[in-house]
Amino acid sequence: MSIFVHPADIQDRDGGVMLMQKMGSKKFPRLKKLFADGGYRGPKFAEALKKIFSNLKVEIVKRSDNAEGFEIIPKRWVVERTFAWLGRCRRLAKDWENLTAHALAFVKLASIRFMLRKLCSPQ
Repeated sequence: MSIFVHPADIQDRDGGVMLMQKMGSKKFPRLKKLFADGGYRGPKFAEALKKIFSNLKVEIVKRSDNAEGFEIIPKRWVVERTFAWLGRCRRLAKDWENLTAHALAFVKLASIRFMLRKLCSPQ
């Protein structure tokens, strides 16, 4: 839907708000629910989102308290799988870029490459 690359000195929670501002409620009026991990928990993030998306529900996806070892966390695996697919591109395996605009361009190129492969592969 959208991507936002920010410098490392910006906390993920603040970057999440910037991403949602970039997306805007006009582009995605049907967006009703946002799944996020524990780093986005808190009133500051929720209040900032309410200003952008008035009817958006935020669901914090967290690991079970009594889980031991590896456990697949519902909804979170979708994001992790996408990062793994993008990580297959050698240029994205490490953070080599000096500018966030360059990093954003290579993520978009990797996404296009991935979608083309999916479209062109025999079913």
